[in-house]
Amino acid sequence: MTQIGQGSLSHTIVLPSVETTLTLAWASRTDTGHRREANEDSFVALPPIFSVADGMGGHSAGDVASAAVVTRLAEHGGETTVTAEAIAASLSLAVEDMAKGVGVTDQGTGTTATGVGLGIVSDAAAWIVFNIGDSRVYQLVSGVLEQVTVDHSVVQELVDSGRITREEADVHPQGNVITRAVGFHEPPIPDYRILPVQAGMRLLVCSDGLTKELTAYGIRHFLISNPNAQDAVDALVAAALENGGRDNVTVIVVDVLEVASSAAQPES
Repeated sequence: MTQIGQGSLSHTIVLPSVETTLTLAWASRTDTGHRREANEDSFVALPPIFSVADGMGGHSAGDVASAAVVTRLAEHGGETTVTAEAIAASLSLAVEDMAKGVGVTDQGTGTTATGVGLGIVSDAAAWIVFNIGDSRVYQLVSGVLEQVTVDHSVVQELVDSGRITREEADVHPQGNVITRAVGFHEPPIPDYRILPVQAGMRLLVCSDGLTKELTAYGIRHFLISNPNAQDAVDALVAAALENGGRDNVTVIVVDVLEVASSAAQPES
């Protein structure tokens, strides 16, 4: 388990190229859960990047994989913005790092990777959402919760083909089988989605240790009931543990508190 970054109640980011000033708040937390011996999740919460990685391949190998991803992504910490190309390059370097890591098995090691990066897209501030595997990003806007990412998993393919329902997927015996990962000697291929930055929006980045234990309704309830990011994170993790805590659970909540134009105002 690797944790990079601290929470913030208020953090201002100035984007001169688009004459915009953002104020963000965020919090993060990870827990081993009740049934795992070790925590193979890792995360980075360091603007402009917020990401969760859920390692696999055995104890030490999973640790190596998730740590490699967040460590490479954290190299963008302190930059004002990040690009999809930079995210992809970091994931590729992480795969190279995994091959050198202690504890890697002959079968290889891998990890999910998901998150958001603050970027400039079409001359506007935007979140660049990326994912590989079944860790997820959600957005909450005006009380509406949306799962932004699409799982790379066997059960998601079954849902997409109409062979099982979403409810059946939640209890399917192959629920842990993913179809895409960072690692296992293969090039990482993320999916991307662009979200406009809006004042009042809330982003949730999480491992499947949360979504195995909470429905979308439950996630929405805790996000709405806890306006403070740290309170929301604590409530979500606590609920996942109370509902069984069968896996490592990692949660990042990012709030966009304010979006303001930083263009010079004309003199009256």
